[in-house]
Amino acid sequence: MPINLAVPKEHTPKERRIALVPDIAARLIKMGVTVSIEKGMGSNAFFADDTYKDTQIIESAVKLFRQADIILKVQAPTEAEIEQMKEGAIVIGFMSPHLYPERVKLLRDKKITSLAMELIPRISRAQSMDALSSQASIAGYKAALMGADLANVFFPMLTTAAGTIRPAKVLVIGAGVAGLQAIATARRLGAMVEAYDVRAATKEQIQSLGAKFVDIPVQAEGTGGYARELTDAEKQQQQAILAEHIAAANVVITTAAIPGRPSPKIITQAMVEKMKPGSVIVDIAAEGGGNCELTQAGKTINHQNITIHAPLNTPSQVPIHGSEMYAKNLFNLLQLMIKDSELVLDWQDEIIAGCTLTHAGEIKHAPTRTAIEGANK
Repeated sequence: MPINLAVPKEHTPKERRIALVPDIAARLIKMGVTVSIEKGMGSNAFFADDTYKDTQIIESAVKLFRQADIILKVQAPTEAEIEQMKEGAIVIGFMSPHLYPERVKLLRDKKITSLAMELIPRISRAQSMDALSSQASIAGYKAALMGADLANVFFPMLTTAAGTIRPAKVLVIGAGVAGLQAIATARRLGAMVEAYDVRAATKEQIQSLGAKFVDIPVQAEGTGGYARELTDAEKQQQQAILAEHIAAANVVITTAAIPGRPSPKIITQAMVEKMKPGSVIVDIAAEGGGNCELTQAGKTINHQNITIHAPLNTPSQVPIHGSEMYAKNLFNLLQLMIKDSELVLDWQDEIIAGCTLTHAGEIKHAPTRTAIEGANK
């Protein structure tokens, strides 16, 4: 029997990305997979149904789920969607288990195998499947554009009949994938850019993009490419030096986020109140509560003439390329699972094992299992 792969519509508000684009659908069909999509699945990302050649277009989501061996999603499936899946089905997407424990329980109880894209191991062999990185690059790009749009000054230096206008000063906090893209984009727009990260290894990357590294003698190298949590003494040292650079910036872009955990609070209210009137903070770590104490997720606020912009799901604002990149990440993961038109899950493969959230009636991801079932499980 051929593998039946299905892609439903996304129902999360304001989610415009999709899990399958026509090019990747065609590649899956060549591998012997039967591909079905819900009618209108791609419309929010401007992919019409008729661009999916040799693909079944199904109007009923219930029918789509009932026949699916593999289901591709961007956001985590709803409880209603999980109820419609058949036992033993595989669902792949950003599962957000820390946000939706009841959904994880339902996936477990229905014996559905769920693979979480945010749990893909940070190893070189998995780079082509790393959806967190592909989507973070979009977030960083958009953050710089948002900063330029909200700024009350020009980004580039301009020589005009009225004299020379100095370029804007931009500070980027966090030099992961999103931060580096924000640096590169702000530089392309002509701003003077400084950047800071607690991981000393990022210094050369920051400088290679033409930005100045804010050197603070606090190093916090963690595991998996993320920073460890700072001690109270380290936080005080960090904040004392950062406060000066924040006060001098026209735009501050914060990107320090850790999947499944609250974003570290780096900018205090006191720091905000020392910024120049008209300055802007763009906090794209808002999904985890934000890097600024005053951040209100999903809102743009004004605090003593400082604008604090905290967008949610920023990658969804670039739905065409966001979908193309994400669909390629999914395809590269599926190639590990589909061999000669057969579905084979190799539990010895550290990528498959590492990103599995639930399987065969068990919660496989240890931190999620502990959070839901307790430490004795």
